[in-house]
Amino acid sequence: MAEIQITNCHIHTFTTAHTPKYYPVRIAALFRAVPALLMFSRWIARFLPWDGLYDLLVRLENFHRTGSRRSQEEVFREVLHYYPRDTRFVVLPMDMALIGHGPVGEDIDAQHDGLAELAEAYPDQVLPFATVFPDRPGAAGEFLRCIDELGFRGLKIYTKLGYAPDHPVLMNDVYPLCAARGLPVMAHCSRGGVRHKLWSQSRADKVTDPAAYRPVMEKFPDLRLCLAHFGGDADWRDYLGRGLDPDDPEARQRNWVSEIADMIEGGAFPNLYTDISYTIFKFSEYAPLLRLFMENDKLRPRILFGSDFYMTRQEQLSEKAVSIRLRDTLGEDHFRQIAEINPRHWLGEA
Repeated sequence: MAEIQITNCHIHTFTTAHTPKYYPVRIAALFRAVPALLMFSRWIARFLPWDGLYDLLVRLENFHRTGSRRSQEEVFREVLHYYPRDTRFVVLPMDMALIGHGPVGEDIDAQHDGLAELAEAYPDQVLPFATVFPDRPGAAGEFLRCIDELGFRGLKIYTKLGYAPDHPVLMNDVYPLCAARGLPVMAHCSRGGVRHKLWSQSRADKVTDPAAYRPVMEKFPDLRLCLAHFGGDADWRDYLGRGLDPDDPEARQRNWVSEIADMIEGGAFPNLYTDISYTIFKFSEYAPLLRLFMENDKLRPRILFGSDFYMTRQEQLSEKAVSIRLRDTLGEDHFRQIAEINPRHWLGEA
């Protein structure tokens, strides 16, 4: 069988220079200023009786070390260790300057410029996406600059940072451009992750719910939209642990795993995709369910491989371990489907 050219549809290369100074809490600024404190905490944890604390601090130290790289290229070179040489990566920036956790060292235009430099250095491997925070003045213009001048390949949105997916700037200026030019869209779709400091979990969930994207897909049916994380860890755990009440007609809509699956299977949104980034790092728990989803003829062409590096530096399994286990569990045909065939369709290459 011919070798598979993997496209990892979901990674990040932004650094701490692009994250708010006080995220997630103000004491984070102390660890950023004095990284040795985290190393000291990890050393102390070896002598404490709390199970798992030492391993947790090791993973947090790995995460902090990656994010503290001096450039996006240094972060990217780290992920290259885990994949074949011809692997391609969709690189997704984030605009976190306006979420209430303090200033960022480099604003979004500088982050975009750094990503453009990375794509120029690795033209066969880096597929850069631009992000839009629609309440930022000139947000649509910055997106247009990334597409026209920097050659970016798509759009990343992260609504729980503080906006809805049907925000007027997105609906009137950004999505029409994506639809007209065949640019794919990646949207965060998990209850976990970063959210605006002043937003409650329920408010963030409201704009992250798959149903919140229905108006977008109805107005722009040709828009190739990926709802990342396939609903996320909490909903996969709930789907398997509590199941769905067959006598409750709204049970499937409350669980984002079943909701996304139903939206794809229903056929009303023929350009809707999802990816398994981060979620699949709970491998032993979730890989069997993913294997069942891959037996579904309607779901199989709409699931994308992604990892969410470097967020996954917080987990025990490495990128290489997960991708090899996934290939073994799914088999060559199904792995090729999610890692090579489906990404090419979503990117508009097939």
